[in-house]
Amino acid sequence: MNERSTLEYYVLDVFSNESYKGNPLSVVFTTGYLPLETYQDISKEFGYSETSFVYYSKDQKALNVRSFTPTGIEIDGAGHNLLGAVCGALLKKMPLFDEQSENKKFVIMKNAPISLTVSYDSVTQYPIVQMHQKAAVIKEEIPTYKIAVALGLKIEDLDVNSFVPTIVKTEVAHTMVPVKNSQILNSIVPDHKLLIEISKQYKSEGFYCFTISNQNTDNIAETRFFNPVIGIYEDPATGTAAGPLIGFLTQKKFTKPNTEYKILQGVKLNQPSLIEVMHRENDILVGGSSIITMKGELYV
Repeated sequence: MNERSTLEYYVLDVFSNESYKGNPLSVVFTTGYLPLETYQDISKEFGYSETSFVYYSKDQKALNVRSFTPTGIEIDGAGHNLLGAVCGALLKKMPLFDEQSENKKFVIMKNAPISLTVSYDSVTQYPIVQMHQKAAVIKEEIPTYKIAVALGLKIEDLDVNSFVPTIVKTEVAHTMVPVKNSQILNSIVPDHKLLIEISKQYKSEGFYCFTISNQNTDNIAETRFFNPVIGIYEDPATGTAAGPLIGFLTQKKFTKPNTEYKILQGVKLNQPSLIEVMHRENDILVGGSSIITMKGELYV
């Protein structure tokens, strides 16, 4: 019997400092690149919306991150897949930034550097990672009736007075879908086939359904995210969509630049997540914390 090699992994709950809340992410620690099939097999085995694979590259002087869905699609973008990977590496005490300047911290994803800001919670000492996404670009609007039908809603359930369904991109192009209130938001039963058709027609990915929260909550909006075109039927926390949302709201003058807001996601899944966002002049910050919920070894 051939002896198999082992890889250490963590499962972290991302955008949360409490286990079994937030968005679960498996982070596998490697010593370099693996065969594509191995990435895909491990991601399928874990079954989370994404699995991230990390190693410290001495050549790049940075953490190298690759992320895959259970259906084998490699994704990029500064979302929970990257946030959890960086938090996991920091909690593992990897020397991520030892060879970088203090004010220019970054990691590598798909051969591109992604800037980060890292601080630590004064009570828990957990790392708080802010990812720097590109400035939001508002692309095209999608007819309200198409989105309403695909989400099992009536046209009047979408808050068309303030906003209309619009594709917005920072790292990834997602559709921002305004919904009148939290009750309607949490009643959505999407038709995944129709959502996939819309994604392909408009060359965008997920659908970030949002409702503006009332003023006595500490979050600006509550959201749900559906991205069946890459095999994610519902995600409890989506950093790649939170960035476009705060960019969209700020460009529509609903929120202010250089101000931190929180987005609540995952309530329907009983995995409430708080995503911290800020729209700045040249970029958007998306951040939060993560906690290790499981760790172990896998065999390859």
